[in-house]
Amino acid sequence: MNLLFSVNQSFLPLLGSCLRSVLKNGGAPAYSVYVLHSGLSPAACHTLESEFGHRAALHFVPVDERLFEGFPEFKRYPRQIYYRLAAPLLLPPELDRILYLDVDTVVINPLGPLYDAPFEGACFMACTNTRRLLTRVNQLRLGTGEDVPYINSGVLMMDLNALRPVVDMDQIRRYASERYDRLLLPDQDILTALYGDRVKLMDSLLYNLSDRTLRLYNASPGNPKRDLEWVRRHTVIVHYFGRNKPWKAHYRGVLGAFYYEFA
Repeated sequence: MNLLFSVNQSFLPLLGSCLRSVLKNGGAPAYSVYVLHSGLSPAACHTLESEFGHRAALHFVPVDERLFEGFPEFKRYPRQIYYRLAAPLLLPPELDRILYLDVDTVVINPLGPLYDAPFEGACFMACTNTRRLLTRVNQLRLGTGEDVPYINSGVLMMDLNALRPVVDMDQIRRYASERYDRLLLPDQDILTALYGDRVKLMDSLLYNLSDRTLRLYNASPGNPKRDLEWVRRHTVIVHYFGRNKPWKAHYRGVLGAFYYEFA
């Protein structure tokens, strides 16, 4: 199973907790882990190899930051967030599919059903965590069609063979520059705007569950309630996106229980 991460030095503790969860719960007999990075020290790579190298093949892929010159940067969103967009061009050509995970995720059940699912003509499999009204706001903000969902870019199954002829760094840079003042979550906005019509949507309760997603789902009168035990049995990937994170002060939620198991 091929896994992809995009990090800088400050992301390493979270990368460690995510990898521990994968190795315990991911269900695959072997993993090839590709780490796109800029500036990881040899000591950091050695530390990761020491802990995880006996159970996963780690491949550290340094990224030339000049590839992303001219891309908007924000205090909360370093340049590394764009690396996943260029992944089909940065990874070895023999790879056919890969699962990208943000480091603020944990895996609590086997990944096989997601990893082995057919793309059905799509380039990505991903989830949306926005409801109808906010989806429409994002469509207007980004200039997409009404049938394009707003994609959460923290969990992405990529068909690399389909993406290699499609990904155009000049197009991505141009869109980012032209829409700079409208970008809120830059990589996510760009992914949705340029490739949202090539995404197969997956169930966010299973593959990209946050405390907010769970709370909103349970607040809808017609939905059967999903408690923590249901999550433990059925959810595959928990994602602590946004500002509400269990390793920060004032965290509010129930899903932090899974993060604490691997921190």
